[in-house]
Amino acid sequence: MCGDDPVSGRNFDHRKRWLVVRIKELAENFAIDVCAYAVMSNHYHLVLHVNQDQLGQWSDEEVTRRWTAIFPNNAKLVETLGLNRKSKAAQKQLRDRLEEWRRRLGDISWFMRCLNESLARRANREDECTGRFWEGRFKSQALLDEKALVTCMAYVDLNPIRAGISDSLENSDFTSIQERLIVEAKKEKNCSHRQQKLLKRRAAQHLLGRQAARWQSDVFTINEMPGYAGERLPISQRSYVEVLTSTAKALAMPPSEKEKALAHLRDRPGVLGEIGIVPDSWLDAVRNFDRYYAQAAGSETSLINFHQHRIKFGERFKHPDKWIRGRTSARHLFGSAG
Repeated sequence: MCGDDPVSGRNFDHRKRWLVVRIKELAENFAIDVCAYAVMSNHYHLVLHVNQDQLGQWSDEEVTRRWTAIFPNNAKLVETLGLNRKSKAAQKQLRDRLEEWRRRLGDISWFMRCLNESLARRANREDECTGRFWEGRFKSQALLDEKALVTCMAYVDLNPIRAGISDSLENSDFTSIQERLIVEAKKEKNCSHRQQKLLKRRAAQHLLGRQAARWQSDVFTINEMPGYAGERLPISQRSYVEVLTSTAKALAMPPSEKEKALAHLRDRPGVLGEIGIVPDSWLDAVRNFDRYYAQAAGSETSLINFHQHRIKFGERFKHPDKWIRGRTSARHLFGSAG
């Protein structure tokens, strides 16, 4: 889909650029922040945050501007209904549409629909065919706390390294960690040799393309990311990059040197120590995060609270008091609830 096609012999890496650009275009208009992403040859990962505060602050005019930026054909409808001020029916229809659009601009399902449909149509035109481009609907997990957020971001950022198609963060093309390193390098007056190589790679690979230049600054630095208590995420970009660099090296080590890798993470826990993640479980978490959880991921306490919340709001379970999926994994990765 977005890589080498063994049948035709063609390469479709440029579709990865399409996807990244579209992600940024949508993030510019939705009340949804992109925390992390990784675009692979046959799938992609996103870590998203719905910014409810931002959504509530938008005026009707702002909602209209953002929605019609995504769906330009709706601009004529807004104009027609707006001019018909004497008609109560027309004004009610306009209010109903604005309410619906506001809700959709904070809806991850609509974000993913706009993203997937756009790439599918473009790829089908290129292939001169019709039909489904993606295998099925996207899968999602709620990230309930900062431990889950940071672990999932690392799982996403390290995807190319874990898959064996990259050997460093800088060479992990079309990932959020590479983009953050590029943004950081561009701000430096005196770049290190490593940063110079990264900027040359960006130019040579056309990683984002000219059309993405205006969206470049929209990806958060780690220091700017929202946390779970109304404040910023309590980690720095430097500590996040350091632990990812150490983890990338550890993932490349043979199983016989696993203890050496763990010893390095224990000696320099960095972000792991800052948010209370057990270093001995970290490598397992970034390897197998997708296997350990179902609808939600987080600490044991967060999962219990999430489960109780679902019961309170009417969801039914066969054994509501006996089993919470992911609880054992949470205890293994993040420690016991006590």
